Amino acid sequence: MNPPVRLALALVFAWGAAAPARAAQVERVKRERSVAVTGSPAEPLPVVRVAHGTPTVFLFPAAINRKTLTFDETRIRVLDAGERSVIVQPVADLPEGERYEVGVYFADGRAPSRAAFVLITDPAEVDLRIDVTRPESGGACPDAPPREPKPEDLVLLGLVDKEGITVTPIKSHDAVTQGFVVTRAWAYRGKGWVLADMRIDNSAGQQPWFPREAVLTGRSGLPLRARVVREEDGAIQAGGQGRVVVVAEVAQLNASPVFTLEVVGDGRTLVVPNVRFPKLGAGGGQ
Repeated sequence: MNPPVRLALALVFAWGAAAPARAAQVERVKRERSVAVTGSPAEPLPVVRVAHGTPTVFLFPAAINRKTLTFDETRIRVLDAGERSVIVQPVADLPEGERYEVGVYFADGRAPSRAAFVLITDPAEVDLRIDVTRPESGGACPDAPPREPKPEDLVLLGLVDKEGITVTPIKSHDAVTQGFVVTRAWAYRGKGWVLADMRIDNSAGQQPWFPREAVLTGRSGLPLRARVVREEDGAIQAGGQGRVVVVAEVAQLNASPVFTLEVVGDGRTLVVPNVRFPKLGAGGGQ
């Protein structure tokens, strides 16, 4: 068993041992089982049973791209995401009939390229460990580049609807003590998602900086975990500039929410206050 898998299992057992027993709650039967990734969009997603008091670990047969992990942060927590594992736990037991998807792409690009599951709560059983299996395929053709995204993809994927995309500027920000300057930034809002697109200067004399994760904290409610997407490979060098995109999936927001954005990287954290996402409207920038 490789070290990432051992670490994931150790975390699961540690969380499970720390969870207080509830005398009034009937003990669920804990299961460990194998689940196959669907090979076609027409196939129904496999169902995984989760419970508030028990972390569920997914062990993957190949490395995953953690930046592509998607889930509803209002109902599901990701306790840990490793090279080949993800540990999830619902914020509370999911009501009967509610189903939430969690998905992630494999890093190698081979088909099937994405592993996705539907999470439910079962009063009698809970899945403690899911060993993910992946159907064999011909693999990805090394000579065929990935298809460029097209405008219609946004509509077909449900990321844009009749309300369109709205955009507002984010003020330039000097984070002198952290060694950063945000020179240009825009806040986007679409159907079920928000995005901050920033140009960041790493000040001269600082260490190279690679942004790895981000959190949006509002004036009320739980913080939103966001993923970081880079336009360039590698760290932002001292005296250099890089483009950093922060994306968060959201079920519901206030009309014009204001957040503090924290981008965590190697050794330093960039804090950008007063990030105001726009109101949803009838398309177009503001």
